Amino acid sequence: MAMSTGGGGEDRPMSDINTTPLVDVMLVLLIIFLVTTTIAVQTVPLKLPDVRFDPTTTKPENVSLSVVSEPGGECGVYWNQTKVGHAELLSRAVDKLKTEIARQGGVNAAGLDLPEAHIRADVNVPYRCVGGAIYTMQMAGFARVGFISQPPGNQQQSATF
Repeated sequence: MAMSTGGGGEDRPMSDINTTPLVDVMLVLLIIFLVTTTIAVQTVPLKLPDVRFDPTTTKPENVSLSVVSEPGGECGVYWNQTKVGHAELLSRAVDKLKTEIARQGGVNAAGLDLPEAHIRADVNVPYRCVGGAIYTMQMAGFARVGFISQPPGNQQQSATF
């Protein structure tokens, strides 16, 4: 490697930059980054559940709630076909759970099968309405709260509650 300071009878120094070392360094850094990013990005292998064809088993002791958006931005919650308020929803849920536990032999009964709460909500219902229904059912003691939805293949726009 030699360095040229000018020459050839000229009094000014050479103004050309040798870019070969710069390109070599950049190529080495590019290779290092390509190798390290494939090693650093690791994923955990997961098999996500495909619930598209998972039928819901409806037991008679399960609670069916429908949540709709009422005029004026109010939330409408229906226990089966009866409209209920927050306090009435909580008291009905607690009574339902107490009745079911008593029917199965008490809190200490072996193989206690508690009912579930199934919530069906309209697409246009604000989250606060659905979240309020979930919170109320959990406050009542329901450990399993699920959602009922339309299958993706069914293009029906509205459902009967």
